[in-house]
Formats: sequence, C-alpha cells, structure tokens
Amino acid sequence: MQLFMRIWVKLLTTWWQITVPMRLRAIGVELGRDVRFYGMPIVSLAKSSRISIGDRVVLCSDSRFTALGVNHPVVLRTLRPQAEILIGADTGISGGSICAALRVSLGKECLLGANVTIADTDFHAIKPSGRRFNGNLLEIGAAAVRVEDNVFIGTGAIVLKGVTIGKKSVIGTRAVVNKSIAADVIAAGTPAREIRSFPQADEKKEKW
Repeated sequence: MQLFMRIWVKLLTTWWQITVPMRLRAIGVELGRDVRFYGMPIVSLAKSSRISIGDRVVLCSDSRFTALGVNHPVVLRTLRPQAEILIGADTGISGGSICAALRVSLGKECLLGANVTIADTDFHAIKPSGRRFNGNLLEIGAAAVRVEDNVFIGTGAIVLKGVTIGKKSVIGTRAVVNKSIAADVIAAGTPAREIRSFPQADEKKEKW
C-alpha cells in the first residue's frame, strides 16, 4: 500500500509539473525556471495585466503537501488593466490569495503560511449609496502592496492595501496588517503592531 501511494504521489506531482505550467503560460503568466506546483492554482488575469512568478517559486494548492493543510488552492488574480502580481525567486505560498487592482509584489525568499490573504484593494466602494453595484474605480480604494525579501507571513494573516513589509520581518498568525511594517521586526495582532526587532547581526554569524 505504501509503495502504491508513493507511486501515485510521484505520478500526481509529475502531472502537475506538466499541465500547470502549460495552462498558466497559455493565459499569459510569466514563469521562471523550476517553478514547482502542488495542485492546480486558481489564476486569472485582467486584460493588459501581468502575473510574473520567479525562479524556483513553490505554489502549494493541495493539503497533502503542506503540514497545516490549505483551505483552498492558491489564488492569483489581477482585477484591472495594467495591474501586476510579481512573485520573487525562491518564494513559497501555501493556499494563499493574492488580488491586485494595482500592484502586489513579493520579494525573494518570502514564505506565506497557509491561507494568507494579500489584497491591494477594498473591492467595493466605502460610500454606502449604491455600494452593491458601484463599479466606479475612482470610488474603490486601492494602493499597491510591497513585501520585501525574506519576509515570513504566518498562517491566516491578512495584508491590506497600501502596506509595505520590510525585509526579513515576520508577521504573526492571523494578524491584520493595515499599516506598513519596518524591516527586521516581528509584528502580530489585529491590527498588527511591532512586538520586537531582530538584533542587527552579521548575516554570516546570525544567532537568534
């Protein structure tokens, strides 16, 4: 039975490595080298928008391949013309959702824990009158999100519009990040606030 399961998993992962890149390239996604897929992500691009996935990125959309499991496949959506989602090399995402009306960028070597959400838009107007059917983009808040290199965002965290998270920082589980976070800090809570900073050590001699 174990041998059968190993063979099945190997066949499954091979199938994803063949079919997922073909599908994503067919709809216009830019893929770097050696991108790994575990399950089929949900990806859509608005007209004249862009999604770029860097070298050796891992997108996990199947609970069998990540410790905590995922609530849904990875979701990558651009919502307006000229919108961009940029994912840096060696970044890993498990069941996350990234929606960009303007621009969401992730640096290199970022980790997004299970079911993280990043959105640079309010999706709907704040003004109550006619909100349900208001498609006026000028009345729907949006501001670019930037996550710098080597940021770790814990499971279930939400990153909202206009936020920058500085390099090497850690965002705690289920935090709601509505303001920018400095580099080299741990931040947690709702709304997220900085709890402590990391020591400024030589990277070759870092001790935590």
